[in-house]
Amino acid sequence: MDTKENILISAKNTILSESESIAKLIDFIDINFAEATQIIFNSKGRLIVTGIGKSAIIAQKMVATFNSTGTPSIFLHATEAIHGDLGMVQPDDIVLCISKSGNSPEIKALIPLLKNFGNQLIGMTGNTTSFLAKESKYVLNTTVDAEACPNNLAPTNSTTAQLVMGDALAVCLMHLRNFTSEDFAKYHPGGALGKKLLLRVKDMLENSLKPMVTPDAPIKKVIFEISEKRLGVTAVVENEKVIGIITDGDIRRMLNDNDTFTHLSAKDIMTKKPKMIQSTTMVVDALNILEDFSITQLIVVDDGEYKGVLHLHDILKEGII
Repeated sequence: MDTKENILISAKNTILSESESIAKLIDFIDINFAEATQIIFNSKGRLIVTGIGKSAIIAQKMVATFNSTGTPSIFLHATEAIHGDLGMVQPDDIVLCISKSGNSPEIKALIPLLKNFGNQLIGMTGNTTSFLAKESKYVLNTTVDAEACPNNLAPTNSTTAQLVMGDALAVCLMHLRNFTSEDFAKYHPGGALGKKLLLRVKDMLENSLKPMVTPDAPIKKVIFEISEKRLGVTAVVENEKVIGIITDGDIRRMLNDNDTFTHLSAKDIMTKKPKMIQSTTMVVDALNILEDFSITQLIVVDDGEYKGVLHLHDILKEGII
């Protein structure tokens, strides 16, 4: 058999093995899981997630997920815990300990110390008769029949099962907290979703230029203003009020329709009553306006005061689309 075919078969078998292991977790979602979720939700402290080896790596991912979805969490390495890091555990904290075997020396050394502190312990293990399972108040069962590894040694199915069980826990906590997309954006202000839900037009105007000309400005000055400010547009302002807009498209049409433009001024080629928005408008709403009217710029005005121009290119640069 061709080597490439062997690779494909091995890859597919691995995925199938892991998917089957995950599917079996459904049978392990019981009253223990529900009560553990409620304990975490009602806690006045944080969720401390600890483990060793590959389980410690999974624990770190869980902590990242919990923190980003509204459950304050801290990772505690089981080995470091018994060498001083136990000081980070506070009386109201809940401890989630992850271990496939539930019998590793570090876990056996750590668990009694945590129980002496009085912290409630949730065990996540693939061995329900282990030391961890027996000492935990709640047990999240992540038992797998075997690893996907051909030698049944490398943590594969077992760590995937832990990861999925952690995700299930995080999602249930999100439901209990009524955690919305707006809440998610608060914890991800730099991401595309955060920008969509948090970024306002005024945030895009802080360093922007304000192209403007008077109604009587000669066309040469209009062209110079549009070119200098590099926004492809200029507002026409009279008595501090925006009365029109001139785009580079307007300039091209004027040149096409006239052999000379020395007799023309800004008011002769401007578009009256341009589309305007306030600086407090959400950028995503401004984007919808641009798309609805098939335009690329919006004049920003607050209480009649000209604030600047929002350009579609600025929105694109923020990665909101």
